[in-house]
Amino acid sequence: MKPGLGPQLEGRRILITGGGTGIGAATARACAAAGMQVMLSGRRLEPLEKVVGEIKSVGGEASLRIGDVVAPGASEQLIDAMDEDYGGIDAVFANAGYGIEKPVLDATPEEIRRIFDVNLVAAIDLMRATGRRLRQDGRPGHLLSCASILGKFTMPGYGLYSSTKAALTHVSRSMRCELHDDGIAVSSVHPVTTRTEFFNVAKKESGDGHGPVVKDGIPTHVPRIFVQPAEVVARAVVKCLRRPRAEVWTSQIGRLSAGIFEMFPPVYEAVLRSEMRRKRREAGPGR
Repeated sequence: MKPGLGPQLEGRRILITGGGTGIGAATARACAAAGMQVMLSGRRLEPLEKVVGEIKSVGGEASLRIGDVVAPGASEQLIDAMDEDYGGIDAVFANAGYGIEKPVLDATPEEIRRIFDVNLVAAIDLMRATGRRLRQDGRPGHLLSCASILGKFTMPGYGLYSSTKAALTHVSRSMRCELHDDGIAVSSVHPVTTRTEFFNVAKKESGDGHGPVVKDGIPTHVPRIFVQPAEVVARAVVKCLRRPRAEVWTSQIGRLSAGIFEMFPPVYEAVLRSEMRRKRREAGPGR
């Protein structure tokens, strides 16, 4: 059995977490434009309603559910909601997540647990629950996780965030092999810096004295060649839904950089040391 949904997505049903803003919202619009029935979930009602309204205004099908992905039973509740609204589920995009930019020594145990719970544990739980439902029903499907270019390497201050994405990448790869013969495709998505509210949220979550310096939603130190709109990621996700692959890269320069770092560790270490010195200069004495 060939895994995945096939090139025709009309009438297929997808659940997208973190669907009210950024990559999740752009992907919801793109999936609906491809003819899919879309359910969005998130913690805030207003942005979800906005995206659902946009989709319906152009003749698409969309619904929403409010909730936190780390709440007990959240994954099963969302899958049950897909049954209620659309009679089942064909694909899921585990997109909910957030970032912090903070040295590991400065992070609290609560911050560490929270980012792993949201970015990794909840994503795995949702993919696992969806995969079990698909296999139980004997249907093909597609599980996607939103990883990151930082799932392949890290930077100073991003050790916790990047480790959640690296783990998610490995879990997705393992599940891809485990579920291949069941006709269930599994893919990880690796965006570069994307113009969303992500970095403004990261600034807030990082706490006083930490977090990126943000201008127009983008960290000031990020080269423009590594910046893209959320719609680029959304188009790549839809393309992957049509023709599954293990990893979805939205920037060839980003993919090449990750490969160079992996092949030449001394280059990677030199970049990390330079970045750490820049951060210390910006932070001032004593940091």
